[in-house]
Amino acid sequence: MSIDRRRFLQAGVGTSLAAVLHSCTQSSQPSTGDSLSSAEPPIKIRVGFWPITAGLPLYFGVNQGLFKAAGLEVEAVKFASAQQVAEAGIAGRIEGTVALATGALGLAEIASPGLFKIIATNVSNVDMIFDEFIVEKDAPFQSIADLRGKRVSCSPGPQNVAIAKGILRKNGIEYPQVEPLDIKQHIAAIEAKQVDAIFTLEPTGTIGRLKGITRVLESGVISKYLLGDPKALWHGGSVSLTSQFLKTHPQTAKKYIGVVTQAIETVRNQPDVVRPALEEYTAVKGDLSREVPLTGFKLYSEFSETDLKDFQTYFDFIHAEKILSKRIEVAPLIYKDA
Repeated sequence: MSIDRRRFLQAGVGTSLAAVLHSCTQSSQPSTGDSLSSAEPPIKIRVGFWPITAGLPLYFGVNQGLFKAAGLEVEAVKFASAQQVAEAGIAGRIEGTVALATGALGLAEIASPGLFKIIATNVSNVDMIFDEFIVEKDAPFQSIADLRGKRVSCSPGPQNVAIAKGILRKNGIEYPQVEPLDIKQHIAAIEAKQVDAIFTLEPTGTIGRLKGITRVLESGVISKYLLGDPKALWHGGSVSLTSQFLKTHPQTAKKYIGVVTQAIETVRNQPDVVRPALEEYTAVKGDLSREVPLTGFKLYSEFSETDLKDFQTYFDFIHAEKILSKRIEVAPLIYKDA
């Protein structure tokens, strides 16, 4: 069963980021691990990713041999977009994902109910920066409200446009006009004064700052304006496993989840240790790899009622904006220990 490609290509706020990071080195060759139990046949765990910073737990886990040390054979399988990752899950070509954009996850759930279970989410807010409005570094704007009547852009796709317009409306700008613009052109468009402000995602803001062209007008805007609290967590992507894999290889899956948890803890507590992995798996290189903000992570075992509410609020927003054809309940998507 496939997902309508046009809907997917239009859908994700995360999907647009692939254009910035589309260059990526090949992943390490997988190593063969011992089988975990005579009751479970050995399996290569194919994990789909698209080359963005939020995939760090996979990149670091493979590079440092964490999966191999646990007796697991894990292959990092690169795709050009979140759409392709989700389609590979539906087709049975992968067992898991990292950084699967929420819009893509939602469309996959509609196309194939129960396909994925979320092990962890990529989270951001005003403190863990990922989404932002940027302007020219010497622009006079002090707040998003100052963009009334100005030329505003965002990445292509109905979800990006809906988010940008929703944020502008929350700042008192009625009937906002937003022009889609390829994310690779965001910094150049501001430098050329073709636009006054752009809703974008990291690492665009960091790239513009390092080049001395742009500054961040406000970050964490999805949490503040669409979720209603700057500290609320925007669950923009997820680490997941297919329900089929969880059913047929429960012991292997448990070990995999343990290693992913270990990798996430390292990202949280020793970010400088994991940053070098970005240079192998993404187009983030050099100074950028050392300075780009990293998303946070929320493990399935850490989800609170507030986390579920915030996640549901975002799903309800993209449903109300007709990005998703039906409402999706978040709670059943979260993995639970057997």
